[in-house]
Amino acid sequence: MLSVNIKRTLGDFHLSVAFEAEAGVTGVLGASGCGKSMTLRCIAGIDRPDEGRIVLDGQTLFDSEKRINIPPQKRGVGYLFQNYALFPNMTVKKNILCGLRGEKDPIRRREELNRTMKLLQLEVLENHRPHQLSGGQAQRTALARILVNRPRLLMLDEPFSALDTHLREYLQIEMKRLLEQYGGKVLLVTHSRDEAYQLCDRIAPMDSGLFLTMKPTKELFADPGSVAAALVTGCKNIASAVKTGEYEVEVPDWGLRLKTGQPVGDDVCAVGIRAHYFNDKIEQNRFPIRKTDEMEEPFEMIIRFRHVNQKEETADLWWRMSKEKKPQQMPEALGIAASNIQLLYPER
Repeated sequence: MLSVNIKRTLGDFHLSVAFEAEAGVTGVLGASGCGKSMTLRCIAGIDRPDEGRIVLDGQTLFDSEKRINIPPQKRGVGYLFQNYALFPNMTVKKNILCGLRGEKDPIRRREELNRTMKLLQLEVLENHRPHQLSGGQAQRTALARILVNRPRLLMLDEPFSALDTHLREYLQIEMKRLLEQYGGKVLLVTHSRDEAYQLCDRIAPMDSGLFLTMKPTKELFADPGSVAAALVTGCKNIASAVKTGEYEVEVPDWGLRLKTGQPVGDDVCAVGIRAHYFNDKIEQNRFPIRKTDEMEEPFEMIIRFRHVNQKEETADLWWRMSKEKKPQQMPEALGIAASNIQLLYPER
């Protein structure tokens, strides 16, 4: 179990995070500058929090009150940096062996080296230097250097940001396999919703130095809980709302009332509707609309529209679909299932 409760101020930026993470992959999802990497650096011991406590598997790594601050090399934490930080003058083999500097037994060093190179399929590359490696091979070498020491916690900081787009999807599949084989606790920092959704068992969306919540991945995307979390997870259609019934809200900006699948809390402040959830066949929550624009992507279409009674100063809504499902003629009305209305509340 990893338990983190820390605060850190750097200039005008304030980090205040509290969470617990068990075995499996915990994603930290947020935009650049929200404090994701700073959180990892504090856990690794590279950066020192101003106050708080960090505990890993029962061992206190940091405690401001008790003045405990374990050095990074003694924390049992593996940290994969964005640029991989390989030593350019060393071979793959020697780079990996740097992770075993504390192991003096040559037999043990050879066993761990062989085990890790086999796990990451690096045997034929052991004498290559970093400039001879592809982006994926460099990533696997950097990961091997961490895993060879069997860390109790593995932290990945934007692991695909240095890779070309065409390579990223393939390596995400490979990374998922490696993380499953690792089987320990993993913190994965990313700004990509797709990466977080594909790789993480649970996700903590982050905004302006704060963890907004932490939920199992599919549960978070279905029910983000707050406006900030809905935005981080990619919800395109968000508007203020007020409760008008146990299963009903009014959305003044859109000029309509919506039936909901969940009971509405008294403090509801907004609703969110994902762009894929609109449907021209659904009768529930069906209202007249008018098309304003459309955008074509490689495999999908986005139709922008407005409700008939929508306030003039408000933004268009988004309806996203695969190209083959685009209607020949724009429908006069669109519906949305009550179960797909996301109820959003103030940050707690």
